[in-house]
Amino acid sequence: MFKPIDEKNLKDLYEAFSLLETAEEVSMFMQDLCTPQELVAIAQRYQIAKLLSEEHKYAEIVEMTGTSTATISRVNRSLSMVSSGGYAIVFDRLKQKNGNAD
Repeated sequence: MFKPIDEKNLKDLYEAFSLLETAEEVSMFMQDLCTPQELVAIAQRYQIAKLLSEEHKYAEIVEMTGTSTATISRVNRSLSMVSSGGYAIVFDRLKQKNGNAD
């Protein structure tokens, strides 16, 4: 059964993430928050988004990640049509951090 999005709970979660200061703290929080399967799924979606942003082809991503083209397609839709811009923020900041700013 589909439950409507609880905006208050989401806002509380986002606020909790904003309080974390290091990758280690995020890791600890995510491990407490998610099951191992959820972490694997989230990490896989992130890697797919990263590869798509680097303009890899679906076949390459399937080979690199072992995921299905259906999953890649879902991630691609979130990058293009319904994106809130979160991936772009992260990828831009990673480029800056790594000295690869365009």
